[in-house]
Amino acid sequence: MTEATSSPKKVSVRTGRRFQPKNVKDDYDLIVIGSGIGGLTCAAVMSLMGKKVCVLEQHYTAGGFTHAYQRKGYEWDVGVHYIGEVHRPQTPLRKIFDTISGERLKWQAMDDVYDRIIIGDKHFDLPAGTDNFINALVKEFPQEEKAIQQYVSLVREISYHSNKFFAGQALPKWLATIYNKFRPVLLKKVYFQTTREVLESLTQNQELIAVLTGQWGDYGLPPAESSFLMHALLVKHYLNGSAYPVGGAAAIAREIIPTITAQGGDVFTDAEVTSLLCKSGKVTGVKLANGHQIKANIVVSNTGYLNSYSKLLPNHLKTADFEKKLPKIKRSGASLCLYAGFTGTADMLGLETTNLWIYQSPDHELQVTQYKTQAHADGNFPLIYISFPSAKDPTWDSRFPNKTTVEIVTLSHMKWFEQWKDTEWNKRGEEYEALKESMSQKLLKVLFEHRPQLEAALDYYELSTPLSTLYYQHNDEGEIYGLDHSIERFTKYQPHPETPLKGFYLTGADTLTAGVGGATMAGIITAMRIVGLRKAGEIKKIFK
Repeated sequence: MTEATSSPKKVSVRTGRRFQPKNVKDDYDLIVIGSGIGGLTCAAVMSLMGKKVCVLEQHYTAGGFTHAYQRKGYEWDVGVHYIGEVHRPQTPLRKIFDTISGERLKWQAMDDVYDRIIIGDKHFDLPAGTDNFINALVKEFPQEEKAIQQYVSLVREISYHSNKFFAGQALPKWLATIYNKFRPVLLKKVYFQTTREVLESLTQNQELIAVLTGQWGDYGLPPAESSFLMHALLVKHYLNGSAYPVGGAAAIAREIIPTITAQGGDVFTDAEVTSLLCKSGKVTGVKLANGHQIKANIVVSNTGYLNSYSKLLPNHLKTADFEKKLPKIKRSGASLCLYAGFTGTADMLGLETTNLWIYQSPDHELQVTQYKTQAHADGNFPLIYISFPSAKDPTWDSRFPNKTTVEIVTLSHMKWFEQWKDTEWNKRGEEYEALKESMSQKLLKVLFEHRPQLEAALDYYELSTPLSTLYYQHNDEGEIYGLDHSIERFTKYQPHPETPLKGFYLTGADTLTAGVGGATMAGIITAMRIVGLRKAGEIKKIFK
């Protein structure tokens, strides 16, 4: 997210319809709070099941982390940097998007090398295709061929059988509690180990481990802290390459919304929900910040587990179990993102679609630890991710002639910005602006070290901080992945779609995993829980 998007008058990338009481219907079957991909998926699926759905988004545009914004004649996505599997028509994820978008949403495959891991002065390419992936790594680490083969085999196995791990999410909550107790008996030990534990059982080559875990920024935890399950799902997701939405990230929400409105539903923006309405232990609707009430017997929250329980659920329904768990639940990390615009096309500037993952050394944990202990945000970034969105979209040059965009992302912490937490956008003072400029220059320096041809073409840039995520997502620590992706998150604190309030459900990344794919699947699982076990099969049929 970017702070500059706080000024809606300057932004033309809008999806959804601005909320006005006169446009609200009085016969919605369900309400979805939050228009991120999990919420939109759930809403679209329920619409295809014949339901009239009202989606409420507090931002001025729908899409959550899949939205885009414009500034100074440029457009940037805020979270959709690349998506795996969707460029292959027969994959489950592609079929899901085809169904919920009525096949309106199109995809452009990226270059064969989708990710490049850069460690110091070395770089390692990750090409599309299992054999290509293996061969590229064996070429760099010929003595580790067996370990690489075992690693890829394990990644594929874990991914293919992950439905057994998450089966409880599609079951009634009471049954899920029983099922989850038996998971350690049903599944291999690696499902319950950290990424580093699993990899060090295969090899002691630390440089190879650093390369194999070089995408950890996609889920937010270094190998010693992350769940290998999450890592395996991520790696398998991209193993056969990746793609980008034709027309940019905003196309995702734009092409799904007609599925919702075709059934008489609505997607409203500028519609912040402040509380649930309930009676006799059952949800009856929602109340908006402007005081307007909308009624429905089913409400789905796509605002995250912590926001849903802490800010929406009535106090008398916050269980003792939730209150006990709350201090132990860990949030994912925050980020800085520099949005930069350049004069010239991607071809003129010699840019490919390959993403860059840049590290100073192969010791991911040490770099993160040193970064976290800094008293101030003074650089020394543990990782830097660089994406070239304008090069990925085949419609870009016709929409934005002679322009190119780049996004540079790194880790951050709310503690470095705490003193400005209660200030307004664009009114945070010279010290804040100076800090942003300092960080911007350090990020640009890294970009120009790897793409020196861009320096002379720089036209515009702006930096987003954790305060942006706080503003747009209401995530108190600026976290971008919701709950962290540790073993504890998946075994002790995995939120279930059902809540203590009858008719109130959760969806989105917190109920499954981070990423567009994970949140999309969460939207389907929540829809299945809404209709119940007996009718869940009817939802499966719409994707065939």
